[in-house]
Formats: sequence, structure tokens, C-alpha cells
Amino acid sequence: MAAPLTGGLATVLDQGKDQIRMTPDNKVNILLVDDQPSKLLTYEVILRELGENLIKATSGREALEQLLKNEIAVVLMDVSMPELDGFQLASMIREHPRFQKIAMIFVSAIHLAEIDHLRGYEMGAVDYVPVPVVPEVLRAKVRVFTDLYRKNRQLERLNLELERRVAERTAELQASTARLLESEQRRSLALAAGQMGSWDWDLGTGEIVWDKGQHAIYGVTPGQFAVTPANFKVLIVPEDWERLQVGMQALLDEGKPHQGEFRVRRPNGEVRWCASTAAASRDVNGKVVRISGVTMDITERKEAEERQSLLAREVDHRAKNAMAIVQSVVRLTRADSIANYISIIEGRIKALSRAHVLLSNSRWQGADLGKLLNEELAPFRSSHPDRITLSGPEVLLEPTKAQTLALALHELTVNAAKYGALSAASGKLALRWEMEPDALVIHWHESGGPPARAPSATGFGTQIITRSIERQLGGKVDFDWAPGGLRCTLNVPRAAKHAGHEPASSETRPSAPTARPMAARRVMIVEDEALVALVLADQLADLGFSVIGPCSSIAEATAAAAEHELDAAILDVNLGGELVYPVADLLSSRGIPFVFVTGYGQESIDRRFAHTIVLEKPVEREYLENVFRSGPNSIFQNRIAQTA
Repeated sequence: MAAPLTGGLATVLDQGKDQIRMTPDNKVNILLVDDQPSKLLTYEVILRELGENLIKATSGREALEQLLKNEIAVVLMDVSMPELDGFQLASMIREHPRFQKIAMIFVSAIHLAEIDHLRGYEMGAVDYVPVPVVPEVLRAKVRVFTDLYRKNRQLERLNLELERRVAERTAELQASTARLLESEQRRSLALAAGQMGSWDWDLGTGEIVWDKGQHAIYGVTPGQFAVTPANFKVLIVPEDWERLQVGMQALLDEGKPHQGEFRVRRPNGEVRWCASTAAASRDVNGKVVRISGVTMDITERKEAEERQSLLAREVDHRAKNAMAIVQSVVRLTRADSIANYISIIEGRIKALSRAHVLLSNSRWQGADLGKLLNEELAPFRSSHPDRITLSGPEVLLEPTKAQTLALALHELTVNAAKYGALSAASGKLALRWEMEPDALVIHWHESGGPPARAPSATGFGTQIITRSIERQLGGKVDFDWAPGGLRCTLNVPRAAKHAGHEPASSETRPSAPTARPMAARRVMIVEDEALVALVLADQLADLGFSVIGPCSSIAEATAAAAEHELDAAILDVNLGGELVYPVADLLSSRGIPFVFVTGYGQESIDRRFAHTIVLEKPVEREYLENVFRSGPNSIFQNRIAQTA
């Protein structure tokens, strides 16, 4: 059915050129194409807050009609439609030069193979959005392309305006020298306002002229700085000079305008990023006789881009760490039925979520302990507000401590609700915290409930409390199972204390590991996130390894390496602000293989360990098994070959 439309598309569009309408205000048009009205309504609701003009079409034909009538910035279309699917419609739109730059985003409710993605990009798609649609993601993607469209239109208008001004100035040059000077003054002001400078190089005389803006960008004083190629070269960062020379030589040889970015090192040592554009002037014989250019200081833009990149990496890191903790909770939780398992999982994840919300509201500066406790205990205070009392100063918990304490306090609350004071109508709970010079101390006191009894075996909830507080935060947990009710004291250091670490001396160092059967191999785990460490330990134990640790600091890992003969190690790159590389150096010196785990990417690893295997959190069991089992990808493979 697409053939009749395809054949005459260019003619039809040319006939409708004069009918195209633009929105009267600064809004741009977004065309929504889907054969299902309910989906169109959903997209309209999601994109409404962008403040743009939303145009809906329920078929490919209707979409083409809207393209004839309106100037479209972005097309959001469904891949699967009855008359014309998204690929066919995209191909038809791209046939006409007028629409070759329209951004087209495909929405797909089915899983697309790589070949389908490739086909879509060949047809002109700029992005894909899977279903179910995440509103924030869809808005962000569409906003990027509407902003780009608007900026392109602004640039076109600016280009037209610039061409008009150049024509006017050319006429003024022929008419009056005075008008030329006045125009030059206006130009200089505009360049200064935009942190720009201009320069001119007469190839015949060798004279190079800089204006005040150019001098300011390079940090030199007019009249005191001799503008020569040799002096100019000194101010360019050496790594950028060769690239700049290549561009200028191409300008001389081919006469094409040159654009490039480079760094300037001012006489005071300050480094600035610059963007330069240069063009050549030729004589009647076609010989280049003059090169003129404009330089713009783009340091602020570069710094903003770097901050954005850093923010993106940090968000990715936090998301991966959060997923690793959730994965650990899911893997380690045990229950006697599916219903209980779901209930326990939901409770623990909600506890983490509450801490995450408080941290997000504070831009990850910290979470208020009082608010965290109030939200955790709110369900038990609704009918009897007086049964729970909270008292203590305002305390802002660091992000890591907030999530760890949220889970520990949740486990205490669940225990109280099942077996303790919160399981009886007469039960009461008193929570008090205080800031001591070196630690935050939280006192948990239950009363009026069933007699407290120490558990016969250490459950996962108790492990979460003790391991997260003691191993991860370096604190202390005391349980007092008094008959009148559980008393628990959590002692959390105010600042992480990392003991100094010295490599073990050659006399006390265990020798390099010898080849041993799989079941006898010992693997040290260095990971400061208690739940993640527990999962890694369980997975290695399931694979038949003997686990050393987990160690939560460099000092602890160094001591363990000195005490035990190790066959391999798993090293978390960031241990509460400490980088694990001293341990990696120690293991490397002994020929002990190791892998890194991190919430960041491979690019964050020190270049010295560029060839070390990196497992990104959350770590999947099959990846761990692939690395530690015997085989071509095993970290033991080289050692097996050496000892064979």
C-alpha cells in the first residue's frame, strides 16, 4: 500500500510547500504517529509539560498530510502500524530533501533485533524508545531534539543576519572609511561580549594583527607582546600545536575554511580552551594572500561538559551500586513460602527506597535520621502514637551510612513486629540516639511485649545488622535479650577510620600460590558493602572455593594477605573512599591473580591494571563462574600453564 505514496511524494510535498505553517510563538511542532488513540493520548500526557505544540496522526497517510501543513521538529512514531509501518514511513519522509533533517524517534512494543535497529537507523531514525515507555526518559529524549531543532533555527536566522550585515558592511566600505571604523567598533564590542577575538595574517608581509579580544584570550598585553608565529607557538599546548598546523596547512593548500579546538597556556600558567575558525582570501590568480580568523574562549563550555560527564558517571555508579544491593537482598533472603519471601523482599527494598528518597531530596548530601526512623515506624504509630517514642538531636547521615542503617533498623523493626514489643498491643518501643565525640550511638529498647529470647541460630536479619554495622561501617552492635524486652545498641563511627597499611615484609609474606585442586583454592574477597560481600562469598562457596574475608578495608585486606596463602582475590575498587590499588600492587608482586569489581566502568581503572578483568556491579553468577572456573577465560589459566 506504500507504493502509490512513494512514487509521488516529492511532487506532492513540493505542491504543498506554500501551505506549511509554523507555530506563531516559540513553540515547535511534535508529530505523534500511532494507530492506537490510547497510545497517542498517553504520549500527549507525557509530553504536555514540554510546552510544545503536539500534533497527532493515526496513520502514515495522515502523518504525511501533517508534514505538508506544518513545520515539524520531531516525529515520534510507532514501528508497527497497519497501513505503513514506521520503517516505511521514515523512508518516505527521508526521500525529500526538506525533511532529511527531521528527528524521528521509533517507539516499539516488541523486542527488536540488532538488524532491526540497523534498518531503523538506515531509514533515518535517531533513537528508539522501548515499551513500556518511561515518561522521564521519553521527555528527555524529545526535549533534546526539540532544543536542537530550535537552536538550528536560531542559527539559521543568525546566519541570515550575519550575511545581511556582511553585505551592509561591504557597501559601507565602498562608501565611507568612517562608516568602516564605526562598524569595526561594533564588531569588536560583539566579540568582546561573546569572549571572542579576531586576527588577520598578511602572508605577503608576514604581519599578524590581533584585536583586544584575541590578546585577552591569550592573556597577553597589546603593545607588549610581539605577535609572531614563534611567540604564538609558545602559548599553545604542545599536544595541540601539531593538529593546529595540519589544519592551517590544509587551509593554505585547499583554501577550505578551518575550524578546530585547542588549548592555550597563558603566561601565568592558566590553561584555556579555545575554538577557532579561519578562512583564506585569494588574489585574482587564486593564490592565498591573507588568512583571517575568529577565536572564541570555550573554557566554560568545556568545564560544563566535563561536569555533565562526571555527573552521568556518578549517576551510573550509584545506580549500579543500588542494583547490587537489591540483588544481594534478593539472593540472600530466605523464607518458608513464596508469600513470606515476597513480603520480606518488599520490606527490605522499601527500607532502602525510603533512604534513597531522603537522599535524593537532599541532593545526596545526607539523610535525616529522625525522618528515616519516623517513616520506618509510621505503620505502627497510626493507631497508638504513644507506644513508640523517638528522641535525639538532628543527625544527617552520609549516603552510605543512611542506606546501611535503614536496612539494619528495618530488620529490628520486623523482629519487633513478629516477636517483640510491636507484636503486642501493650508493647512499647523507645528509640534514643546521641552524638558522642567519635560515634553516633542508637539505643533500641523494647518493653511490654512477649519475653525476649535470643535466637537459637543467627538468621539473615541478624547478619544484616551485625555485618553491615560492624564490617561495613566499622562499628559495634550489642544485643541484650532481657526478659522484659530486647535492648540493642548500635555504635556507628562518625568518620571511617582506615588504619595505616604496610606491605608484609619478605620474611612474613606467603610464597606465590602453587597449583591446587579447585576445591582447595582460597579466594580473598575485599568488599566494603556487606550484602554484596555476602553474595560474592556465597557464590564462590557454591563454586567450591574457600573464601578468605570478606575484608572491608585496605588494612584488613593487607593483614589477610599476609596471614593466608591465597590463590586469587576479588577487589572492590572503592572501599569507602579508599582506592584498593595498594592491595592490588601487593598481590601483583606475589603473582596472585585478581579481578576488580566496581560500579564504575572499565575506563575508571588505573592504567597500570588495564589488562585486569573488571566485573561491573551487580555481578552475575555466570560471569563470576566464567572467570574462576577452569577454562580459557579463567584467571587461573596462566598459572595452570606455568605449572603444567
